[in-house]
Amino acid sequence: MSHEHDHAHGGSGNILLVATLLTIGFAAVEAGVGLWAGSLALVADAGHMVNDAVALALAAGAAWLARRPPSPRHSYGLGRAEFVAALLNSLSLLALVAWLTISAVERLQTPMPVQGEAVSITAAIGLAINLLVAWLLSRGEKNLNTRAALLHVMGDLLGSVAALLSGLVIAFTGWTPIDPMLSLAIGALILFSSLRLLREALHGIMEGVPLHLSLEEVGRGMAGVPGVISVHDLHVWSVNSEQTMLSAHLLVEDIGNWESILAQSRELLHEHYGIEHVTLQPEPLVQTINWIHHERE
Repeated sequence: MSHEHDHAHGGSGNILLVATLLTIGFAAVEAGVGLWAGSLALVADAGHMVNDAVALALAAGAAWLARRPPSPRHSYGLGRAEFVAALLNSLSLLALVAWLTISAVERLQTPMPVQGEAVSITAAIGLAINLLVAWLLSRGEKNLNTRAALLHVMGDLLGSVAALLSGLVIAFTGWTPIDPMLSLAIGALILFSSLRLLREALHGIMEGVPLHLSLEEVGRGMAGVPGVISVHDLHVWSVNSEQTMLSAHLLVEDIGNWESILAQSRELLHEHYGIEHVTLQPEPLVQTINWIHHERE
């Protein structure tokens, strides 16, 4: 079982690594051509591709970290590094958006010549690279990280289309304001994804309940297990984007049925909520009633 899990993570990590190298490699080319050709839209798209490359690298790193065993110093492993890296990535992207906005406004006020043909060719190659990366990710393991990375790349396809459109308009009409206008559109796209990434990173660092889960719904589901009267001290948090932890106290009718209750609770959490790492503490009803009576005396 564990061998298959490691093998799956390894395949996912390899695909993500190839996708990362392709994306970051062409982003450097696109940024260089954009600066040479005077295209802010091309530089903006390169910045967006760097965003995707970092997202892919984070996903590849998470797949690698998932195979790292816990240590005496890090009993949960090093999965939380994913949230720290995402935080730094989102802050750097916000700085990029600020630079793009200022530069685009300056370009609109003082237009500059743009090599439309070079921009069009480079953006077309970038579009092809993004399609190739999307194809690679769609063939990989369908876990949370690869799905998130695929969404990043699909967003970058829009950036490549915008840069391509900018180059074509300039090449055929010479209307250069289209370049800063579309760079603002790409900047808005980067702003949306970076703010979402910042929210997820801060939420993970603060050990919030995973955004795809409802604490109340999980509690109701656990309370519905036969033999369970109520659930309290329920905590759900993430070590990384793929590893969710849960701890709770269960008030049970009969402590003699605890083994069956524990097995059913674990199965419920695994099947319905994807929670594997579970710590549950039973509290027998009779013992709880006696404690309440003692407190009242």
